Amino acid sequence: MNNKTLELLSPAKDLACGIDAVNCGADAVYIGAERFGARVSAGNAMGDIEKLVVYAHRYRVKVYTTVNTILTDEEVPAAQAIIQRLWNIGADAVILQDLGLLEAGLPPIPLIASTQMHNITPEKVLFLEKAGFKRVILGRELTLEEVKAIRALTSVELEYFVHGALCVCYSGQCYLSCALGGRSGNRGECAQPCRKTYSLKDASGDTIAVNKHLLSLKDLNLSRRLGHLVDAGITSFKIEGRLKDRDYVRNITTFYRRELDKIIAKKSLARPSVGKSFAGFEPSPGKTFNRGYTEYFIDGNPVDVASPDTPKFVGEPLGRVSDIKNGSFRLHNSERLHPGDGITFFDKDGTLSGSLINGVKDGRVRADNLKGMDNGTDVYRNLDKDFLRALEREGAKRKFALRLEFSDYEGGFMLKASDERGAAAEVKLRGVKAAAEKPEQALETIKKQLSKLGETDFYLEALELKLSKPYFIPVSALNDLRRDVLAALEQAAKPAGEHEEIKLVPNDFPYPEEKLDFNGNVLNAKAAVFYKRHGVKELAMAAEAGADLTGKPLMTTRFCLRRQLGLCKKGKEVEPLYMDDAEGHRFRLEFDCARCVMRLYFAEAAK
Repeated sequence: MNNKTLELLSPAKDLACGIDAVNCGADAVYIGAERFGARVSAGNAMGDIEKLVVYAHRYRVKVYTTVNTILTDEEVPAAQAIIQRLWNIGADAVILQDLGLLEAGLPPIPLIASTQMHNITPEKVLFLEKAGFKRVILGRELTLEEVKAIRALTSVELEYFVHGALCVCYSGQCYLSCALGGRSGNRGECAQPCRKTYSLKDASGDTIAVNKHLLSLKDLNLSRRLGHLVDAGITSFKIEGRLKDRDYVRNITTFYRRELDKIIAKKSLARPSVGKSFAGFEPSPGKTFNRGYTEYFIDGNPVDVASPDTPKFVGEPLGRVSDIKNGSFRLHNSERLHPGDGITFFDKDGTLSGSLINGVKDGRVRADNLKGMDNGTDVYRNLDKDFLRALEREGAKRKFALRLEFSDYEGGFMLKASDERGAAAEVKLRGVKAAAEKPEQALETIKKQLSKLGETDFYLEALELKLSKPYFIPVSALNDLRRDVLAALEQAAKPAGEHEEIKLVPNDFPYPEEKLDFNGNVLNAKAAVFYKRHGVKELAMAAEAGADLTGKPLMTTRFCLRRQLGLCKKGKEVEPLYMDDAEGHRFRLEFDCARCVMRLYFAEAAK
């Protein structure tokens, strides 16, 4: 992919989601291999991945596979074998976290450096480029200026998340789930303790917040900033969501396809895939699961990036209710709601509650659960039945642009066809040519019948008539010509290009640091060998290997609770804050205000 080409990259939980992503306009799809993906519950059988590869390649869409956990010594050969099989079935790249795999030996499949590798500095990204990676997935926390700085020092492809769930911790640097229950995010098993409730106190023991989702962030939405990211050097725009369902994939992919196409047209750039998607619905990111949206750190340090009230989907705001009685309420613009829709509201205790709509009539809305709702309560819609029905029923169809040319020659008529894949074909209709008694009607009939593409894989981009004069041609003959030329065109279409091969050549380009602590996530001997060859002199093993985390940060975040709560001291030294969970764990939050970083540690048990 060159810098004149912009890629929309969509997630696939499984084969069905992958096909939906292709149909809705993705230029590339990423999907979990059968083992060793950073979403342990989103693995896929090799046969399903192969089916997706075959389908995607028809549209020149690429398939990237994730093998992006850190690995034990025993697992390295198994992961190596999986990658070999992925190469054999035609996968276009593999997303890795564990550098021990480079030492183990891999087929010449292009490598993508997972965001789990903590790719946030120009020096780290340059190292990965020199180590043989074709692409680096940058950390979500980076600002536009930081992305530009990375681009200035490197030439490797840069991929960036533009939509979806956010980890509060720097990716690959979170050990809270591992420390609490042995489920490591670096092993694909994160238990998401960041979505739990906590209470917060200051150093004096005074309460600041009670039972709030203090570490839960909103979801990312950078749809307004795609042009800025292009200018900063991003060429692959990634949608998060390998655990998301088909509705999410269809809606969000279709939405970003349209937004990115605007940028491509404005900047005279191009797409790496072919085929145009025709959706039977109007995409709307607000109607699919989200925790509210944020542009995160793209402009620096934002204030409002958290979702402390709930990690669930609240939905679209509808307004405030009034006149609650007999299981119903009044709502302005109530006609927006329909039976079967889902609504949410925060009850008197501040807990998110929900209900299904039973009916709407004369400005009143009947629902099956209004417990805890008061007059004046804000109500939201988190399930739009009509929208979901359109998503599920209509979906999207991806079609190739078709150009037709119809002409006559001495022995009859000829129909030529070409498409955006570069395929071309022609068919002839031999026989006596009869001049049309009604010229205008004859020409309209020719245009109408040749344009009938229906459920084929083509849409008509252009039809040119090159006739010496109007002729009468039977409708059945025109239909036969159209069907025959499309069949010939499909036969003429060239298969997707050969594998891109990138052979690794071991080198000793120096790693940016000479000392790596447990944050280096080294879990196997081959990874240790790799780092030592690249100049790392001191190397600690990963937390997952049993490293003692006493006194070590379990999270390092660019998100700051002090800033979020209006307690920022503008770079001055501040005291720690203390956070308690419902299980009796206490955590100490320390603030590096010079770097604007928050760190979370174990503290003594809550009293």
